[in-house]
Amino acid sequence: TEPLIDCDHLAAAKPCSRSARMSSMCSVPMDRRMVAGVMPWSASSWADSWEWVVVAGWMTRDFTSATLASRENIFTVYTPLQGRRIFEEGECFLKIACINGKILASGKKDIIAWVRETFKDRSGAWFMDVEALHELEAGLKMFHCQIAQAHPFYIATEMSEVDTKDYEIRIFEGEELEPFRGDERFGEAFLFHELPKDEIGVGAYRDGVLLGMAGATSDSDSMWQIGINVMPEAEGLGIGSMLVAVLKNEILKRGKLPFYGTSMSHIASQRVALGAGFVPMWAELYCKSCK
Repeated sequence: TEPLIDCDHLAAAKPCSRSARMSSMCSVPMDRRMVAGVMPWSASSWADSWEWVVVAGWMTRDFTSATLASRENIFTVYTPLQGRRIFEEGECFLKIACINGKILASGKKDIIAWVRETFKDRSGAWFMDVEALHELEAGLKMFHCQIAQAHPFYIATEMSEVDTKDYEIRIFEGEELEPFRGDERFGEAFLFHELPKDEIGVGAYRDGVLLGMAGATSDSDSMWQIGINVMPEAEGLGIGSMLVAVLKNEILKRGKLPFYGTSMSHIASQRVALGAGFVPMWAELYCKSCK
């Protein structure tokens, strides 16, 4: 049984995706007869790989867990540990990630106690099903909270050859990003917040006209999240996947793990991730006060 780790009033990072700030919060399984049990972390074929080490490292920090090796779902009272992902800070009521068939939940002591009692024997494979989310939302009302966002997240671990066709590709870093500050066309590519920091951008130009931009923020010391904007006149040309793949390669060259979040219902964005060589890794939600 996982202990409840106590803490005082603390700040928390919100697991927002870059490419879909406001998400749909239901996911319909293709076949409800396929009930997956929790797989031990060590049983995964990726358990000893670099990407597992990186992802497991931030999860233990984000979710205040000493280990992910157990078969059991994990429920902890949130503590902001060094090395967690960095987002806009606020009180952590509840956040939950589902990965490899297990549930990782962290939040306020009273909420976590209820979540553990209710979902301790559930499979993470189906936790983002709409019925489970309705059950979670109903219980959160007791604590004057509600689900704020829910997203699937993707990672990429291998560089790939990218056909940039006849587009001119330009890379921007540091102060070179400043000309794009305040440009509403690139609200997903760049955040221009104090945290997380915008690190790099990759633009596609034709005849001097900017048709799309992908950007990445350093959400932790080891993981950079990608966002993408494509101009309306350039949609359907494959520019999104091309730019995300180019940026993925640049991030991997720097020894960081690129990841990509989107909406449950944003199929076009999910296809961009898949087309750029990303694979689905986990789903995550966080909750907010509804007072």
